[in-house]
Amino acid sequence: MDLQKVILVVLLVMVLSMEVGSAGDIVHNDNIAPKRPGCDNNFVLVKVPTWVDGIETSEYVGVGARFGPTLESKEKRANHTRVVLADPPDYCSPPKQKLSGEIVLVHRGNCSFTTKANYAETAHASALLIINYRTELFKMVCEENETDIIIGIPTVMLPQDAGTILETDLKNNSKVSVQLYSPLRPLVDIAEVFLWLMAVGTILCASYWSAWTAREAALEQEKLLKDGSEETLHMEDAGPTGYVDINTTAAVLFVVIASCFLVMLYKLMSFWFVEVLVVLFSIGGVEGLQTCLVALLS
Repeated sequence: MDLQKVILVVLLVMVLSMEVGSAGDIVHNDNIAPKRPGCDNNFVLVKVPTWVDGIETSEYVGVGARFGPTLESKEKRANHTRVVLADPPDYCSPPKQKLSGEIVLVHRGNCSFTTKANYAETAHASALLIINYRTELFKMVCEENETDIIIGIPTVMLPQDAGTILETDLKNNSKVSVQLYSPLRPLVDIAEVFLWLMAVGTILCASYWSAWTAREAALEQEKLLKDGSEETLHMEDAGPTGYVDINTTAAVLFVVIASCFLVMLYKLMSFWFVEVLVVLFSIGGVEGLQTCLVALLS
């Protein structure tokens, strides 16, 4: 395997990694949750940085709904928008307030998500934040019998602890503003590059160590031959050593295979892939244990 082929294979692995990594938003594809025209958005993670009285405080993570428009992907383009408490708190009846582009904060429950969103749009809100009554997030979908699902404002769910903090600040008459944006996944993730460099660095260090120990052994043997020592005979009969000879071809193949494996590990971390990893590591553990037992018994 010449150098040009090696470089070509490594570049191909990196390009494939970039293509898989550029999948768009931080999306959670779900084919089980109900989906129909007008209510078929992917569930995207939404970053919600907050400001209280003009001072930036915390950044929370919410999830977008199946319905409504998509959010801005870049933080610098997302507007700082004031947040107000809903009246009524659940927005399951016509709102008692008229807004002028604020984001309204409501509680989950008592009616459907689209009902809350329609009332928020009627009140001229620019977006809807829904506080979940649990610490985890919930996927907001449309009910089967709903017809008014064409909604013109985005809807984001926040976990209970984040929503409670915002609600407390608003009740204390603090001015709260937020940004809503769903960032794109970068073409090349730093974690992927780091994992690839770890694999390449490991095999390069192993190759260097193997070459260095082989050179030291050759120098020692040459020295013994010059001294005319009988120890050379004992070295020839000593059998295999504990060093593994790693040539260039084996090193390159290991780098390529390890690169592909790391890409699969990072991108395809699904239930079936975890099971495959468990089986492979179990086989490797059994082989290693067998080798140790044979060595001890012999």
